[in-house]
Amino acid sequence: MTVTASVSTVSSPECGAGRPDGEYILIPAFNEAGKIGEVIAGLSACGYTRVVVVDDGSRDDTAGRARRAGAVVLRHPINCGVGAATATGLAYLSNVGAVAAATFDADGQHDPRDLAAVFAPIYDDGADVVIGSRMLNPEGMPRVRRIAQRLASWSTFLLFGQWSTDSQSGLKAFSRRAIGTIQLKTNRYEVCSEIIAEIRRRKLVMREVPVRAIYTAYSLSKGQGFTVGLKTLARLFIDRILHW
Repeated sequence: MTVTASVSTVSSPECGAGRPDGEYILIPAFNEAGKIGEVIAGLSACGYTRVVVVDDGSRDDTAGRARRAGAVVLRHPINCGVGAATATGLAYLSNVGAVAAATFDADGQHDPRDLAAVFAPIYDDGADVVIGSRMLNPEGMPRVRRIAQRLASWSTFLLFGQWSTDSQSGLKAFSRRAIGTIQLKTNRYEVCSEIIAEIRRRKLVMREVPVRAIYTAYSLSKGQGFTVGLKTLARLFIDRILHW
């Protein structure tokens, strides 16, 4: 079993530097009309102008605001879950020939200035998937979140044999090879662990770099709380028995 994950220390360009052609940011979004425009503007200010938003059946104006902010918008007619939205986005990026892409949360939890470091191992170190690990830089991370992340990472390792310090991170970069070969079946938050499983199954090269999460009352209200995390783990065990 794979028990270690390499931590990359390669240098990366500063925020605002010119970005390579064919590099994309993928944002799964559900009812984020109040935040999505700000998130896309922050990305654009750092030079990330190729943004794809997958509106996962939102009941508000997420799609309209994302489009007005300059993003390409893909829409699910109903809410299918972040896993399904991620799969839709990766399929689109494969079809347009993306050379690299990073997933990015729609709730403002991620700092666009971290993206250069997350992309760097793709270009400089032969990585296929790079995990932006909050656990390598846990300052400001609520204690309950740290406990939940450790539990999720150990559970993912026990289920799939691939270690990551932050298996549930939403900030990940993917090479062209990873975009074209990762196949996702799960619809909801299990997708984070499924990506770790796919890394091992497809023999992809994984690296991790430290990132900073921005925790606000709003971002803490989104994503996986402790109860949702337990449900996610239960679904992972069931899916592992049925499908993997």
